[in-house]
Amino acid sequence: MNESSDLSTGNLATGADDVSARLARRPWPTVPIRGGIDVSFEFFPPATPAGTEALARCIERLAPLSPKFVSVTYGAGGTTQATTHAAVTDLASIPGLSVAGHLTCVGSTTGKIAEVIDNYLAIGVHHIVALRGDMPAHADATVVPPGASDSYTSAVELVAAIRRHADDADTDIEISVAAYPEVHPKAASAQADLDNLKAKIDAGATRAITQFFYDTDVFLRFLERARNAGIEAPIVPGIMPVSNFAGVSRFAARCGTSIPDWMHDLFADLDEMPEIQPLVAATVAAEQCRRLAEHGVRDFHFYTMNRAELTVATCRILGVRPQPSAAAVGKAS
Repeated sequence: MNESSDLSTGNLATGADDVSARLARRPWPTVPIRGGIDVSFEFFPPATPAGTEALARCIERLAPLSPKFVSVTYGAGGTTQATTHAAVTDLASIPGLSVAGHLTCVGSTTGKIAEVIDNYLAIGVHHIVALRGDMPAHADATVVPPGASDSYTSAVELVAAIRRHADDADTDIEISVAAYPEVHPKAASAQADLDNLKAKIDAGATRAITQFFYDTDVFLRFLERARNAGIEAPIVPGIMPVSNFAGVSRFAARCGTSIPDWMHDLFADLDEMPEIQPLVAATVAAEQCRRLAEHGVRDFHFYTMNRAELTVATCRILGVRPQPSAAAVGKAS
């Protein structure tokens, strides 16, 4: 047979010349990606003692990879504020590990936001992932309703407030914000969503981290549109290895992330094959990152779901290996 499927485009390539051209274009695995790759990892705050132990094991595996930073998420309306701060505090105590704390503004007062920023600064955290956030499903009387006079109504306002806070405190704060390659579900249009991203950057954000995606072309087109719109800040792709396809599918439906048909076929019934599913998931994540790297992407943000194995496997294929100087970082806590 002289036919081969091109995994990067989904098209059918025919003939020896086409095959040779495809193989010449794809450097991995004959020429593994080496050097110049930066990774970061995102965790969620544990809610149980078992979850705390799982997070500790995850950190022990991932910290030696010398991530650019690690971050801890924030629940809707700040509902996980206490556990987020505890997790951030624990991580910030690990020598050599740069930590970012998430912060949302919906459901909180401006004074409470300032308090959280000061708490982060007090433990040596100078990087905040600033998000508008969502209202909790069951808001109590302590949650400030959207639009209240003593609150921020958008991530743009929150970024500007963090930047003012840093200036007033005469300190530097790095600010990351969210970007949506497939458009935020509540955005009026793709252009409005892009305009909002530019407004966040103009307000003082230093980096954008995207929502997870599985169609690599979606990210590449979005990146081109962002650059054409004058957004020069780094835009880091968010990568979520598939630890459970059914769960990822439900989450993707809520946040507007499309899942290509080929993934449905690939993962069909694999949740019932726990020994096979991680092998397929690691291959998919590695192919996604490898193709992005071919297009010049050098930063990757992994949504770890507090599990290390798939992220470690993908990082290894990217050429990100444990560093001797960081070998003991994960055990420092």
